[in-house]
Amino acid sequence: MIEARPLIPTRDGATETFICHPERGGPFPVVLFYMDAPAIREELRDMARRIAACGYYVMLPNLYYREGVLELPPMTGPDGDAVRARMFELMASLDVPKVMRDTESLLAHADADPAARAGSVGTVGYCMSGQYAVNAATHFPGRVTAAASFYGVSLVTEREDSPHLAGDKTKAELYFGCAQTDRWAPPEMVAALAAAMAKASTQAEVEVYPGTEHGFAFPQRAVYDPRAADRHWERLLALFRRRL
Repeated sequence: MIEARPLIPTRDGATETFICHPERGGPFPVVLFYMDAPAIREELRDMARRIAACGYYVMLPNLYYREGVLELPPMTGPDGDAVRARMFELMASLDVPKVMRDTESLLAHADADPAARAGSVGTVGYCMSGQYAVNAATHFPGRVTAAASFYGVSLVTEREDSPHLAGDKTKAELYFGCAQTDRWAPPEMVAALAAAMAKASTQAEVEVYPGTEHGFAFPQRAVYDPRAADRHWERLLALFRRRL
């Protein structure tokens, strides 16, 4: 596996981005992996490596670069409450326009790298970034052909960039993997999302993972569910195989 951590210039500065792809057989289809709220960590890098090992050029950008933050301390121990509060501050510092500007820069970097294949791009986001993965499909309709959100938040809002409205703004295939128990995406929100996707003009699926909680695919979380995590990998990689 080839790995790099370049500083990619953006309109707002520069973001350190973890990039990985196989050593042989390229160029590889590009996958943008948007981090969740606890920031960049080895857990996410390992997940990026797993995707890359299946034949993809994976980009995992640090979305908190505007605040000068790459990694957060563990939330365990006496400082856990302060770290958690800081995480929510950082999460609130982002919005769809900022992340889409970053996405434009990431795609430009990939286009200049001979290891990255031109053409269709896939996106995946977890937690706070599910909405970013989906919005990438609507903001870059000529590039993003597959977008996946896992236990995403803000799935149904009154904003114009609400994920539940994406189905009529893109031709990309959309997939939403939702936890059965999720305070950030309660059943009524998931039901409204599913109803909207059922009427969408693009191919879309909303799937609830039985017996799971928010964060079920992350191996380091107490709520990690191995069987659900395996299903999430199957759904994600099948989506990329179909569309990329």
